[in-house]
Amino acid sequence: MIFSLVAFGVLSLLAPTLTRLLGRRVFLLLAVLPAAVFGWLLTLVPAVVAGDVLVESVEWIPTLDIALSFRLDALALLLALIVTGIGALVLVYCTWYFSDDEPALGRFAALLLAFAGVMFGLVTADDVFILFTFWEATSVLSYLLIGHYTGRKESRGAALQALTVTTFGGLAMLVGLVILSVAGGTTSLAELVAHPVTGAAGEWAVALVLVGAISKSALVPFHFWLPAAMAAPTPVSAYLHAAAMVKAGVYLVARLAPGYADLEVWHPIVIGLGALTMLVGGWRALRQYDLKLLLAYGTVSQLGFLVMVTGFGTRDAALAGMALLLAHALFKATLFLVVGIVDHAAGTRDWRKLSGLGRRMPVIATIAFVAAGSMAGLPPLLGFVAKEAVFTAELDSALAGDTWGWIALTAAFAGSVLTVAYTVRFVWGAFFTKADVAPTPLHHESPAIGIAPALLAAASFVSAFTVAAIEPLFATYADTLPGAHDYHLALWHGFEPALWLSAAVFAIAALLVWGRRRVARMQASLPPAIDSARGYLRIVSAVDRTAAWVTTAFQVRGLAGYLAIIMVVFIAGLGTAAMLNSTWPDGVRLWDYPAQPFIALIMAFAAIAAAIIRQRVTSVLLVSVTGYGLVLLFGMSGAPDLALTQALVETITIVVFVLVLRRLPKQSAVHPTALGRVTRTVIGVLAGLVMAVIGLVALGARIEPTIAGGLPALSLEAHGKNIVNVMLVDIRAWDTLGEISVLVAVATGVASLIFVSGRTGGAPRLDEPDRRNRLQPVLEPASSIRAAKPRLADVDDETDARAEAHENRQTWLLAGRTLSPRNRSILIEVLVRLLFHPAIIVSVYLLFVGHNAPGGGFAGGLLAGLALVARYLAGGRYELGEAAPVDAGRLLGTGLLLAAGTATSSLLFGLTVFESTWFEADVPLLGHLSIGTSTLFDIGVYLVVVGLVLDILRSLGAEVDRHQEESEADPEASDPTAADREGAPA
Repeated sequence: MIFSLVAFGVLSLLAPTLTRLLGRRVFLLLAVLPAAVFGWLLTLVPAVVAGDVLVESVEWIPTLDIALSFRLDALALLLALIVTGIGALVLVYCTWYFSDDEPALGRFAALLLAFAGVMFGLVTADDVFILFTFWEATSVLSYLLIGHYTGRKESRGAALQALTVTTFGGLAMLVGLVILSVAGGTTSLAELVAHPVTGAAGEWAVALVLVGAISKSALVPFHFWLPAAMAAPTPVSAYLHAAAMVKAGVYLVARLAPGYADLEVWHPIVIGLGALTMLVGGWRALRQYDLKLLLAYGTVSQLGFLVMVTGFGTRDAALAGMALLLAHALFKATLFLVVGIVDHAAGTRDWRKLSGLGRRMPVIATIAFVAAGSMAGLPPLLGFVAKEAVFTAELDSALAGDTWGWIALTAAFAGSVLTVAYTVRFVWGAFFTKADVAPTPLHHESPAIGIAPALLAAASFVSAFTVAAIEPLFATYADTLPGAHDYHLALWHGFEPALWLSAAVFAIAALLVWGRRRVARMQASLPPAIDSARGYLRIVSAVDRTAAWVTTAFQVRGLAGYLAIIMVVFIAGLGTAAMLNSTWPDGVRLWDYPAQPFIALIMAFAAIAAAIIRQRVTSVLLVSVTGYGLVLLFGMSGAPDLALTQALVETITIVVFVLVLRRLPKQSAVHPTALGRVTRTVIGVLAGLVMAVIGLVALGARIEPTIAGGLPALSLEAHGKNIVNVMLVDIRAWDTLGEISVLVAVATGVASLIFVSGRTGGAPRLDEPDRRNRLQPVLEPASSIRAAKPRLADVDDETDARAEAHENRQTWLLAGRTLSPRNRSILIEVLVRLLFHPAIIVSVYLLFVGHNAPGGGFAGGLLAGLALVARYLAGGRYELGEAAPVDAGRLLGTGLLLAAGTATSSLLFGLTVFESTWFEADVPLLGHLSIGTSTLFDIGVYLVVVGLVLDILRSLGAEVDRHQEESEADPEASDPTAADREGAPA
């Protein structure tokens, strides 16, 4: 099982690359994996039926008793067969459903295969927290699959709605699982079912777990997300919303039923909501004109039916539930795939516009008739066998005096009537000829697209005759619940009560179909009794209105007022706490060395001057004085690592400020605010005083010995002598991982401020002929070099002589001649050319020596970033593209993935998160080398920092340069900053 999960993950990662090579034929290749797993699972059926249980477990987090534990019993095997078998057929169907020019086809293929793997992991997981991990992964993947058509508003809204609802249920379920595992003393789901938790803890825990189950399986009141999810491509609807994801809730109910069906909270939720959902879904299906929506509401109804039956709590009901589970997966997946074919061929799913399809698509119509017959419970199909078993089980319970048996039987009977009625509506609407509708024009479809639905429909037919061979697998699970073992599944039980109930169902359904117009008018006249979608929209709207009110109330006074509110809360809260403090230092030491107060005084004056002065660049330089003052304080206090990092950060910060300020006026505008100067001054002074008092209190609040004395030993244990770097990449690596995640978010935010589209890729590069010219020796006569790009030097205020001199001038950089002569400096070009590569080498040196000497990934990345800054400042945006012809996003993602990978990879070897390991060896010439996982983590930090700087230069530098050039070329443009961004670097 674990090997299969790894195979699903690896092949999913390779799917985008394979799609670029194979196009839509990649689905045939991807289908091989679930088909192979399906075949392997079939070989296990005899052993599982005999009572064997396949268990695989790898210790993961022993301190929390969490293991990668997987268990394959009869119930898990049935669901795994459905997931892999139907998954393989849906992937085959995708080969002819999509075209080669389908947008994001590789991503879709990867996500669909990954979903199959995640569902396989969900139904086989035995550890409750591993199960929850797969549970939430299905929500995330379904969100991505439902929102496949990212350009459609309805797709994005439906995806977000599904994610919100199922994630809410998942969080409630997590709380329930935690209570069960703590009260039961184990995280094994099998153990928790075998030895159920009783009492109030069990009641509350199971109720919370069932919230997750009913939200995932779209029961009332969470049913509204499933019809909205029909905005997804048809293969997604057929797989996720008929055969796979929505079955997760049914599976969880069936899994818990043997141990918890006797709890007081069980029947009201499982049978009550299941019965209500069956009726609501069937009633709403009768009003639909969109074939896909009709099936969606029918799915809601059938899911309620499934939950009600599988959670009923008796052996016969469980046996019927397993048959119904398989039957539903077969017929509903078939019908969704058929709707996809009809939609492709006719260009519409509205059955009011469809006429005559049955005669012109006889094969597809036959497949649909078989699947629809199984859905309606017609013999001789598996749906009929399952429905007869359900009626028998519930009737026996009702006659035995069980009130819940009567409720379930009544709901099953009424729901079955609605099922037959909307089945007729579907078949008649999709394939029959309508007198008032012209024959629908059809597009040619490959006959191969019908292979998958044909096999599924055939399975519905064949399984009804071979149910005796399939029943032992169902019975192996059903026998774990109480009840006599004398009932068996069969196509014909004689003239028993269940048969007469089925006949009554068909008779009443026939009356509904005959009086369909009266039924439709009655439905239209009745208000929607249960419309959770409106409630969801009201909640979302209320949240939006509250956010708007808060924004209006607290941000109407501009930036000054907004900051004032933050500072006043800070002063009132922490200031009051500081004044009530009773722990004060015994004494105050004014300075550690004579230069310290003078440096602090200069920093204070610079900070005050920066707040007063109106010239933007001067303010930035004054702010940098405070930063470089910290550099001196760190350096003179014996912290070279902090001093080096602070110096590099401050330099990068100045560059970012300058890049932004070049598009702003030189003088800061003075806007009237609701706060006077005196008020703002008082708030600022009080905030500074409060911060000073907090610092003073913190220095005197220590009640335990400092841990600093133990850090050298911990550092040596981590094979490092630089305590600061060891702290960052080993002892407190969690903090660093969070910080670089913030850096990635910052880079994304900066790019979002500049780019509207085309945010991927690097800075622009020279054309290939131009690049070949630039790569010629530097001292080659410049007259032999001809730029392929128009020279930016040719502007109105330059003479031909100056332009000619610029053309003949030697260049030290690849893109030197793309700059105007006024913006070129031979001294800067020479310095940058001479220092760039040494700076990169030094940055790599700082990266690898950081564990034992001042440096590290952060400092090394900043130095490499400064080298790129120098190339950009000396040669412009084309020079940046030539210096770093890489996608900044890829650097950011690779760095974050590498850093996070060192956290999770240790778990695969039974270690704790971020537990370090080392490789040591004596290498000729290089001496003794010690490379550990912390080094790999530091490399990830290095890549993230370089990617951040490159992304900022690409956004605030290269892209702003492009805007400037366009505004100069079109001086009449009213808003230069809003220039067309479709041509952004890609």
